[in-house]
Amino acid sequence: MDNQETKCSGQAVALAFLGGAVAGVVAGLLIAPKSGEETRRALKAYARRTEEEVLEKAKEGRAALDQTIESGKHFIAEKTADAEAAVKAGRETMKEKMDKCCS
Repeated sequence: MDNQETKCSGQAVALAFLGGAVAGVVAGLLIAPKSGEETRRALKAYARRTEEEVLEKAKEGRAALDQTIESGKHFIAEKTADAEAAVKAGRETMKEKMDKCCS
């Protein structure tokens, strides 16, 4: 068989890590010598912390995306202005050449 390199994206690695962490937590809770009430409280606390962390990461991601979008808009506006200036300069040069040629 051919030797093929397998490349994993950062997201795939992070997802695999999180999946393993969740499986480890669930297995640990199931075999822990705690009562059902204690286990339920621990699960609720873990879920609450995880939810807060996910929401915080989502806010950070959204802020980064908004910043990237604004940078893109600025870049496009700048390049559009450059292109318009080049077209205007070309028209003026062409008009000068036509006036010089036909006069």
